Amino acid sequence: MRTNSRLRLAVSLGFALVIGLVVTSGTTELGAQPGDVDWGAVGLSTHHVAGTVHYLEGRGGNIGLSVGTDGVVMIDDQFGPLADRIRGVINGISDGNIRFLINTHVHGDHTGGNANFAAMGVPIVAQDRVRVRLAANQTEGALPVLTFSEDITINLNDDPAHVIPMPAAHTDGDSIIHFVASDVIHTGDMFRTVAFPVIDRNNGGTLPGTIEALGLLAGMAGPNTKILPGHGVVSTRADVIEFRDMVITVADRVEALVAQGRSYDAVAAADPTREFRAKWGDPERFLTAVYAELGGEQ
Repeated sequence: MRTNSRLRLAVSLGFALVIGLVVTSGTTELGAQPGDVDWGAVGLSTHHVAGTVHYLEGRGGNIGLSVGTDGVVMIDDQFGPLADRIRGVINGISDGNIRFLINTHVHGDHTGGNANFAAMGVPIVAQDRVRVRLAANQTEGALPVLTFSEDITINLNDDPAHVIPMPAAHTDGDSIIHFVASDVIHTGDMFRTVAFPVIDRNNGGTLPGTIEALGLLAGMAGPNTKILPGHGVVSTRADVIEFRDMVITVADRVEALVAQGRSYDAVAAADPTREFRAKWGDPERFLTAVYAELGGEQ
């Protein structure tokens, strides 16, 4: 890998910040609700992660849940048609109210139930930019009522939920949530175990921000921290580092090819994701975004 890459600089900056602080389908993911889904047949299940934290698996992004004597802190909400059933499943592990619903980013498989949960009296929390983007295609009732541009903390269940805005990575409104006492981090979609990264350039996502955000996440996590991805299974800091290193490797290869004036088809034919496809699947969407981010012309 070339040491003078501008992407390397983004990673270095990301880790410098950390040191200073130490302390389904594509259309579904990007917001469309498929019309042919039998919502009643969607399986919903909860899994304990650590301490107060559970996650709910269904159709869409993983829903994080901090459950305790103060009620429930909920992260993301999948799709509107599932809202009543999701509430019923949560009732199976908690008899408390949902005190806050945090949106990790704008996409509909994480925010599609907003209006339904708001109608149940649940206040929605998200980055400022998430509200702005949701307002373009959601009703007022689906919008976050509490927004932020810097870190905030929700102190419930003796397990502070530290909500941290990330650089523009998957989108320009990404946040991660660290449940401090449980030592669990919900990453939203900036990290996943089931596919290559999705850099949604239409919603402000960037390649340098993806690398920086993954570096920040790895720096915040400890050896025993549980990482709950937006899609996939509970992971570790080592898994995040592996994912970040894969992104850097592919980006460096593509950057070198773009510098040679290669077309996208030529870059794809060079197979810069060759050793990674077995683990992360079809690279086309990721590779297209990386090529565009590095100045390639289709």
